[in-house]
Amino acid sequence: MRFSINIPNFGEFADPRNVATVAAAAEETGWDGLFVWDHVLHRHHQGRPFGDPWMLLTAAALATSRIRLGTLLTPVPRYRPQQLARQVATLDHLSGGRVIFGAGLGGPVEDEYRSFGDAASPRVLAERLDEGLELLRRFWSGESVSHQGRHYEVVDVTLLPAAVQRPGPPVWIGGFWPRRPPMRRAARWDGAAPLFETARHGQVPDVAEVRDLVGYVRQHRTAETGRPFEFVLGGATPSDPARARDVIGPLHEAGATWWDERQIQTGPDLDRLPPVLRRIEAGPPVL
Repeated sequence: MRFSINIPNFGEFADPRNVATVAAAAEETGWDGLFVWDHVLHRHHQGRPFGDPWMLLTAAALATSRIRLGTLLTPVPRYRPQQLARQVATLDHLSGGRVIFGAGLGGPVEDEYRSFGDAASPRVLAERLDEGLELLRRFWSGESVSHQGRHYEVVDVTLLPAAVQRPGPPVWIGGFWPRRPPMRRAARWDGAAPLFETARHGQVPDVAEVRDLVGYVRQHRTAETGRPFEFVLGGATPSDPARARDVIGPLHEAGATWWDERQIQTGPDLDRLPPVLRRIEAGPPVL
């Protein structure tokens, strides 16, 4: 099992220097990854500074040499696919092939889309997500792309350099369980990074629900990507290794392959550097 640190892209983590500090500390103390949020607007946290996640991850890449880096998660329908493909491929080169790409619809939908005059229909956003993901995969290949779809058109375009990782960075799909469509989408890619209706960000999910989710995704796996499929769960664990093991051990047995350490979303420490550093410096859980 691998262990990552999860931080928002606002508050004290809007400063790339703070994110570089987090990344370096995580690498030094034995964590395996760092993931940041990708929001342009979250009205619950309005009034705080927000940083661009790709700039924040650039700072993290320059401060590290080993840990995996990515977003959890990027709202693909909010971007133009060609712009996003460039950003991710550039980070993949800078980091030496350490990028993991977390993707989904994002949210809150009213904040991230309708506030800027964009479509907010879940059906339309889901269509743009699926079409955008396929375009990203093709753009990352470095080969010529022509595409005529419902939402995007591309005419004989080659984006270079190609991503370092082939056929591209691993793609993990997020969504709320027990909603089935996001997890069917995840089954077509490289990993599932769910939230749970009964355990929001920072709360540890129920083991029985995790078993159900893992079984459902495995049932819908139709093609192998050549990579191990990852089940990415997250929450806040105690810094004491034995107590953390008691939390994560049953989830690992249920199928989890990554544990993403998070602050409680409604807590006071979500976007503050000192408490996150304290948890990092205590080290990852040991199973």
